[in-house]
Amino acid sequence: MASNLVSYIAQMLTPDMIARIAAALGLDSSKVQGAVAAAVPAVLAGLTGVASQPGGAQKIADTAKQQGGSLDNLMGMLAGGDQTSLAQSGSQIISSLFGAKDGSALANAIGGASGIDQRASGSLLATLAPLVMGGLARQSGGDLSANGIAGLLASQKDNIAAALPAGVREMLGGTGLLGSLGSLGASAQSAAASATQAANQAARSATASAAAASATSQRAAAAAAPASSRNWLYWVIAALVLAGLLFYLFGRPGEKVVPQAAAPEQVTPQAATPEPNLTVGGIDVGQQVRDGLASLQTTLAGVTDAASATAALPKLEDVSTGLDKVTGVAGQLSAEQKAALGALVTPMMSTLNGLFDKVLAIPGVSDILKPTIDGLKTKLAALSA
Repeated sequence: MASNLVSYIAQMLTPDMIARIAAALGLDSSKVQGAVAAAVPAVLAGLTGVASQPGGAQKIADTAKQQGGSLDNLMGMLAGGDQTSLAQSGSQIISSLFGAKDGSALANAIGGASGIDQRASGSLLATLAPLVMGGLARQSGGDLSANGIAGLLASQKDNIAAALPAGVREMLGGTGLLGSLGSLGASAQSAAASATQAANQAARSATASAAAASATSQRAAAAAAPASSRNWLYWVIAALVLAGLLFYLFGRPGEKVVPQAAAPEQVTPQAATPEPNLTVGGIDVGQQVRDGLASLQTTLAGVTDAASATAALPKLEDVSTGLDKVTGVAGQLSAEQKAALGALVTPMMSTLNGLFDKVLAIPGVSDILKPTIDGLKTKLAALSA
């Protein structure tokens, strides 16, 4: 059984396969790559929801039996350019398992997350459906029973949820297709909340115990000192204080005791110069850049292999689109605003370039992300200039 079903299916779809699909749809390969990264976990998430319904697992198992033995043929059809037959088979699968309403919702969510229109996303979904079912069958370990398929999908919930883009999750949230994944997320949140509560309680208990121990030690030390010693010590301290006061008042000839001057009024430090307003043409350029830089760091840090690179591509393209908007209005910025914008970008360039190089050195990642990363480097260098 595959350790990660999403990765297994994504790895079948090589850059050459993606290019063929893109050519058939008349789209840019990078957009199709992003759409595939959204479509594979979205279909698997939908199958997980179907499997949780009465009779759903059996329907999936029956469909998988039809596709599993011919997976090599399906891949051959895609490689050979016979996508029409593949898409026709996929349309029947989508209709049978999800119905027209949920099938349309899947296509809309995939298109919305990747920026392609509904017609193209529907065709892509139909093309990928037989391959997803074939991969599911191949990784079932030979158990194509309803229980076997349900068990496989249940074991992959975490991987599916992790690969599902946030935009797809939001768009499918009201359909019921993600009900099974949603319950898993709620359980995880509950467990995390319980753990946090327990940790806080432990910290409070430790603090209370330490305070009690300190108080006990002080009382014990006080009790250990003889009463007569304590009384003698009080008299000595009082005499020393009185002697010091008398010397201060009368023991310094030539000096007058003057009332202490009032403390000078505290001067409030001057506030730092505020950052210039970077809103131009209705676009908050500064916030757009900050959000983009933060998203870049988070997304790049999560890329560890080809599958995670495929999942990261739509997010990197979103950042690139945001930078395009900034570049489009940069000519309207004043010299002061341009300097402030450069001050936002320049300190981050070293970190980001290191992340770019690290990601592109991972086997299989460069073919997926290099065009997008090269574009990001160019745009960021222009903004930091």
